[in-house]
Amino acid sequence: MVNIVGQHTTGHLRYDAPLTSDVEAFARPVSGWIRTVQRACDMGADALSVVRAACTPPGQVATLIVPADFSWSETGEPDTGGPADAFEPWVRRDAQPDCIRAAASILRSGEPTGLLLGGATMLAEGLHAAGKLAAGTGVRVFADRNTARMERGAGRFAPQRVPYFPEPAEAALAGLKHLILVESRPPVSFFGYPGRRSTLAPEDCAMHVLAAVDENGVGALQALVEECGIGSALIAGHETKRVNLPRGAALTPETIGLALSAEMPEHAIVSDEMISAAEPVLQRLASAGPYTHLPVTGGSIGQGLPVAVGAAVACPDRKVLALQADGSAMYTLQSLWTMARERLDVVVVILANRRYRILEIETRRTGAGEIGLRANDMMDLSRPDLDWVKLSEGQGVPACRASSGDEFIAFFRDAVKQPGPRLIEAVLQ
Repeated sequence: MVNIVGQHTTGHLRYDAPLTSDVEAFARPVSGWIRTVQRACDMGADALSVVRAACTPPGQVATLIVPADFSWSETGEPDTGGPADAFEPWVRRDAQPDCIRAAASILRSGEPTGLLLGGATMLAEGLHAAGKLAAGTGVRVFADRNTARMERGAGRFAPQRVPYFPEPAEAALAGLKHLILVESRPPVSFFGYPGRRSTLAPEDCAMHVLAAVDENGVGALQALVEECGIGSALIAGHETKRVNLPRGAALTPETIGLALSAEMPEHAIVSDEMISAAEPVLQRLASAGPYTHLPVTGGSIGQGLPVAVGAAVACPDRKVLALQADGSAMYTLQSLWTMARERLDVVVVILANRRYRILEIETRRTGAGEIGLRANDMMDLSRPDLDWVKLSEGQGVPACRASSGDEFIAFFRDAVKQPGPRLIEAVLQ
């Protein structure tokens, strides 16, 4: 991602006007590369540099800060070279042959071994190669849960996503003697907890890098398949299963997951910020047709709706579903206005439990004891209840409210057949 940020004119900065701020300091925590243009004649070269920095594997946020007067100043001739140098598309470095041979040796050893996939390996070609390795060698394949984009659903090999909480994550990784990292890092818990270690793999599990995060993990997996001589291995992929939708069911994450699995169009894009409701919904989506999953990638709140906007702009021919917790949706509510203004084909499902449930769960996990009234108020989204129908319609997006499983199934079935945007508030029971 490239950020171009404006700044006061160079002559005006010395007067400390009301909008004067240290833009670099604001940008630093969320940028991997920052530069402030120093001269008007450097703008072209600096613009090329910021694009190159953003595209350097594995990709990062790069920020260029431009003083306002440089937009109307004469640039003159740059001192060295020119700003119009051709931009060469970035290419990931190939993994080291020694790493491929070492990984093949580990797989042949018969010791319990896992592959942890991240980055581009969670797309079609990487999953195909990982599926061959699982079928041909018996290696257990895991997915880094914070990978930004994953191909899932019918016809795709499905690695086990490392669970969020440490207890099930440790259970999933139990018994491994080796963990081979492919565009990923050693798995750690999201938070530190009393009496628990931060690393999730067994303490005696050796870590091996097949491809670093800035290397070509897909090519490394394909080379590993060839090194192991299992190119003809048959991959076990998920098949679409007919879902029998319940009648008269309560509106729960499980019911929502079943409805999505049955009615979601093939090749939909799912922006997922369901937080505490995510796992039961995603488990039911294992029976869905092929789709692209864009999960929460970190700990910020409010990612889901803007990501849905970006996906709909990038892929106007694909239906986008924003599966969104109610509390985190309040952080980026204005995304709905953008959806309406740009007529984006997005169906937003607000999973409304009227509470920051994940904060309650994490607070209890610290061993802090009973949650007091004041602390509870910080997690409560009632008094008054958020009215997502009015909030959505106020932003220009048609909306409805489902309070039962039957209502949600009917509303969602209708919504995916219509051009978006549309919103369904699902009041969880």
